[in-house]
Amino acid sequence: MAAVPAAETLDGHKDRFDLGVFVGDLALDEEVTSDDESLEGLQQELDNCKNDQEVANILANGIKLREYTKGVENNIRQIELDSIQDYIKESENLVSLHDQIRDCDNILSQMETVLTGFQTEIGSISSEIKVLQEKSMDMGLKLKNRKAAESKLSKFVEDIIVPPRMIDIIVDGEVNDEYMKTLETLSKKIKFIDADPMVKSSKALKDVQPEVERLRQKAVSKIFEFVIQKFYALRKPKTNIQILQQSVLLKYKYTIIFLKEHAKEIYAEVRAAYIDTMNKVLSAHFRAYIQALEKLQMDIATSTDLLGVETRSTGFIFSIGKEPLKTRPSVFALGERINILKEIDQPALIPHIAEAKSQKYSYEVLFRSLQKLLIDTATSEYLFTDDFFGEESIFHDIFAGPIQVVDEHFNAVLLNCYDAIGIMLMIRIIHQHQLIMFKRRIPCLDSYLDKVNMSLWPRFKMVFDLHLNSLRNANIKTLWEDDVHPHYVTRRYAEFTASLAHLNVEHGDGQLDLNLERLRMAIEDLLVKLAKMFAKPKLQTIFLINNYDLTISILKEAGTEGGKAQQHFEEVLKSNIAIYVEELLLEQFSSLIKFVKSRPADETATSSEKASIAEVEPLVKDFASRYKAAIELMHYDVITSFSNFLCGMEILRATLAQLLLYYTRLTECVKRINGGSALNKDLVSISSILFEIKKYSRTF
Repeated sequence: MAAVPAAETLDGHKDRFDLGVFVGDLALDEEVTSDDESLEGLQQELDNCKNDQEVANILANGIKLREYTKGVENNIRQIELDSIQDYIKESENLVSLHDQIRDCDNILSQMETVLTGFQTEIGSISSEIKVLQEKSMDMGLKLKNRKAAESKLSKFVEDIIVPPRMIDIIVDGEVNDEYMKTLETLSKKIKFIDADPMVKSSKALKDVQPEVERLRQKAVSKIFEFVIQKFYALRKPKTNIQILQQSVLLKYKYTIIFLKEHAKEIYAEVRAAYIDTMNKVLSAHFRAYIQALEKLQMDIATSTDLLGVETRSTGFIFSIGKEPLKTRPSVFALGERINILKEIDQPALIPHIAEAKSQKYSYEVLFRSLQKLLIDTATSEYLFTDDFFGEESIFHDIFAGPIQVVDEHFNAVLLNCYDAIGIMLMIRIIHQHQLIMFKRRIPCLDSYLDKVNMSLWPRFKMVFDLHLNSLRNANIKTLWEDDVHPHYVTRRYAEFTASLAHLNVEHGDGQLDLNLERLRMAIEDLLVKLAKMFAKPKLQTIFLINNYDLTISILKEAGTEGGKAQQHFEEVLKSNIAIYVEELLLEQFSSLIKFVKSRPADETATSSEKASIAEVEPLVKDFASRYKAAIELMHYDVITSFSNFLCGMEILRATLAQLLLYYTRLTECVKRINGGSALNKDLVSISSILFEIKKYSRTF
């Protein structure tokens, strides 16, 4: 091994440094043997190391482990010696680094001393800041308390002091918008004095309270005179009450609030004065309006204008009523009177305009106008009193008078009203007015409208029963006329029923339907009795057909509201037409019809039931000789017997169709007779008969 050069000494002499002097000779290649080593577990270690690259190279090159180990140890020793040499070379730098570290330590020690001083000073400043913060919080709290005290004191002074300007306005000022604002301020001061117990114990109150009380009394006195004066203005003739209420009284609504809060006795007087004023004013207005309406009333019906009363006794021909017949709507027909329900929300009539035009109206028109004025006035007054006085109950005290005036008039009219159609129209008008008030959400007239409705129904039932009893107890001898055309009682009934049925369409009143059914039974019984007054059954049938047909026609004209009554009359009409057809044919072809009916219609007849030529020949020849004349006679009979052209045409067609059926059966009977072919020359062809049928069907 070559010698390693030594580092220079500190005194500047450079000698070679011999490392071998210190480490001696190392026998690295000496084999070391140990008899104590064991090879147990060697195979497992070899298996664990077979994946190691270094071990794999050793094993692959066949290097002995001992030699390899020795080489590694020599390398380590060499590296150690090299490291020592490097350290010796850097010894001066290490000494210099040591000195620098020592100097830094001294400097850091001085810095620590300075920073410690700073920390002590900062702690002292923190204590001073904390003291200042506490002082600041104390000062802030004191300031807050002083501001709160100042605010309460200033509010107290503001609430309790009475400015000279307020005194001037309350004492000498006119009641206007500025007065209202000043009145509100005075009200706040009075409430402040009365509400806070601490104020009552203050010395300032002793000086202010007498002045405030004098102002209150002066304000109450002035308000009372002002409001009463405005109330009296409502009594002036031709005053528009609603405009005065909305534009004047509501503008000074706070005067009532002030009286209600600070002068209850005076408020009670003002309230009573308004009730008395409006009660009298509205009562007078409605009384004058009713008197004007009465001049426009047209009488429709009297106690004798009933369904079953003879025409001569009712004055329909020679009118004994106030109004001529031509200017009066029919007692029993609805007609244009239904239009009143379409005008339900139109403004009330203006009497002097209608009177100037010499117009007259049935009572339901006047009734609608009166009730319309009543509900509109009530709505306006209800809303005003609720807004002005803040009380709903005051309305009923005000309207007790006007409602009494209307009730007296209505009860007097209803007591002498025999117009069933008019009463039913009034019932429907009241129902519509109830809906209007419901939509307005104004409940003040609910009880009144219910009362009117409850008054109308019994009266309607009473008048309806008069009509019903007039049919049941009718004098047949005085009603009967030797005429098969529709009876005037039938027209009355049909128009009356159609009118009531039409008014019941949207309401479906079951009791009214039941009453109409009773009325139908009564008229049907009456018509049967009148029909029996005719000597001939045929005339009886014609009379019934004409009356039933008229009834159905009128019910259809009124719409599809005929209901059960219309269906019933259609059925009885059909059955009576069948009877008439048979009677008409029997007059012309009685022998033929009796023969056909006595023989079976099919070919199952026995020899004894078959007719002979001797029986059939006269019938065939008789028919052939006069069937055209007979058809003409039947045609004439029909057109002279039935009022309704269309109904007569249908009856004629049914008659000729039945005749054709009988004759067809006769011809079939002839064909089944032995030797019947001899009569073929006398038989009339079906086409010839059809030609005649079509001819008369066209001309009819």
